[in-house]
Amino acid sequence: MKTSSRFGLVALVLIILAAAGYAAWRYYGTAGDAPKLKFAKLESGPLTAAVSATGTLNPVVSVQVGSQVSGQIKEILVDFNSPVKSGQLIAQLDPETYQHRVRQAEADVDAARAGQGVQQAEVARARSSLANAQRDYERKKTLVEKNFISPAERDTAQNNLDVARASLASAEAQVRNGEAVVRQREAQLAAARVDLERTTIRAPVDGIVVKRSIEPGQTVAASLQAPELFVIAKNLTDMQVETSIDEADVGRVRVGQKATFTVDAFAGRHFEGEVRQVRKAATVVSNVVTYIVVISAANPDLTLLPGMTANVRIVTAQKDKVLKAPNAALRFRPTGTADEKKAATAVSPAPTSAASGTAGAAAGGGGGLAQLRERLVAELKLDADQQGKVDAIFAAMRDKYRAARDLPEAEKAKAQERNRAEIREKVTAVLNPEQQKRYDELASESQAARAGGGGGSGRIWILGADGKPKGVDVRLGLTDGSMTEIVSGDVKEGQEVIVGQTTATAKTAMPGPRLF
Repeated sequence: MKTSSRFGLVALVLIILAAAGYAAWRYYGTAGDAPKLKFAKLESGPLTAAVSATGTLNPVVSVQVGSQVSGQIKEILVDFNSPVKSGQLIAQLDPETYQHRVRQAEADVDAARAGQGVQQAEVARARSSLANAQRDYERKKTLVEKNFISPAERDTAQNNLDVARASLASAEAQVRNGEAVVRQREAQLAAARVDLERTTIRAPVDGIVVKRSIEPGQTVAASLQAPELFVIAKNLTDMQVETSIDEADVGRVRVGQKATFTVDAFAGRHFEGEVRQVRKAATVVSNVVTYIVVISAANPDLTLLPGMTANVRIVTAQKDKVLKAPNAALRFRPTGTADEKKAATAVSPAPTSAASGTAGAAAGGGGGLAQLRERLVAELKLDADQQGKVDAIFAAMRDKYRAARDLPEAEKAKAQERNRAEIREKVTAVLNPEQQKRYDELASESQAARAGGGGGSGRIWILGADGKPKGVDVRLGLTDGSMTEIVSGDVKEGQEVIVGQTTATAKTAMPGPRLF
C-alpha cells in the first residue's frame, strides 16, 4: 500500500514538472517573435548642411604660350618651374628665313620709292609741256584775232594744250599710284619685321613655367592654330578648385559660401576657401548633369600643386543651436500601420513651405494647396475675408499646378517656380503689413531650409502611455545627412524617439516531453 502511494506521488510530480517545462518552452520559445524597438534621444546643438564633391586644383590664370610663325627651335632658355617675367625671352626660333624676307621687303620699298621718283619727274615734264602749250595757244589766238594766221593753227594749238593737260593728269595719277605702292611695300616690310620679331618667344605674364612642350631642334608648324610651346601659371599663390556639382545640389550653392577641401598629398590637412563662381554651362556625361563651381584656394606657401584632386565640402547653411533628430527617426514607420505602407511607396518626403508652396502642390495641386492653406491660416491668423480670397487664389492656381505636372522635366521646374511666384504675389496682396512681415519670415526660413537640403514636414514616433508607438507631426529644417533640425512639434530635448525595430528570430525549441 505504501509502495503504490509512493509510486503515485512520484508520477504526479513528474507530470507537474513536465507540464511546467512545456509551458516554459511555449513562453520563452515564442517570446522572441515580439518586435524590439530601438530608441535615440533628441539633442540640441549646432547643425551644418553641406555639399560634398571632388574637383581639380588649377591656377587662377594659366597662359598657353604658342608660336605664330613656323620654324625650327634654335634655343630654349627656360625649363619646368622656371620663374619668368613679362617680356622675358624664353625661346628662340631660327630667324634666318625671316631675316631674308625682311631684306627682300626693304629692297621692294627702295624700288617703289625709286619708281615714285621717276613718276614725279614725269609730272614735272608734263607741267612744263602744259605751260609751253598754254603759251603757244595764247599767241596763236592773238594772231588769229589779227588775221595773221588761219584759225586752223589756233585749233591745233588748242588740241596740243588739251593733250598736255591730260598728260599732266596722267603723270599725277602715276605719282599717286607710286605713293600707294610705296605704302604697300612699307606695310609688307613691317609685316616681315613682325614675323622676324615673332621668332623670339617671350613670356606674356609674370609667373612660373608649369609645362614645356618643345625641345631644341624641333620644328614648329603654325597653321590654323598656334602650337603650344609652354604653359605659364601667372600666380601659384592664388589657385582655385574647379569642382563638378550635381544638378540636385547646385541650387543650394551660392557665391560667397565657405568651403573646405583636402588633398591626398597632405592627409589630415584642411584648406579653406569660398565659392567664387557658379558657372551656368551644364556638363552632361552619361545623362548625368553637373555644373562647374569655382572655389578659391589660397596657396601662400606653394604647398598645393596644379592638377591635384581636391575633396571639397561647401557649407550651404549653418545654425549654432537647434533641436535635432536622427534621420532614422524620420524614416521609421511602425509595422502594420498605414504610415508604413506610405513610406514603402513614397520616394521622398515632400518639402512644405508656407511662402513658396509645397512639392505636392507643385506636382498635383489639390492636397498640397490644402496643406498650404492650413499653414497660412494658422501662421498668419487669416480672418474670414482673407481666407475667402486665399481660397479663390488657390482655386485659380489649381489648374496651373496640374498643367505643370504633365510638362517635360526640363520645363516642369520653371513652370512650378512661376506658379510659386504668382502665389506669393497674390497672397501678399491680401495680407496686412504685420502679416506680410511674418510671411516674409516664413519665406526666409523656407529658403534657408532648402539651402540646407531640408525643409518640409515629417513624423517621428515616440512611446505612448499605453506602451505603443505614437506618431508626432513635426516641421523640419536643416539637415546634414544624418541629423535633421526640428523646427516645431510636440517634442523636446532629451526625449526618446524610435529609430527602428527588430524582430528576434525564435530559437528552434527542442520538442517538449511526451506525456503519453
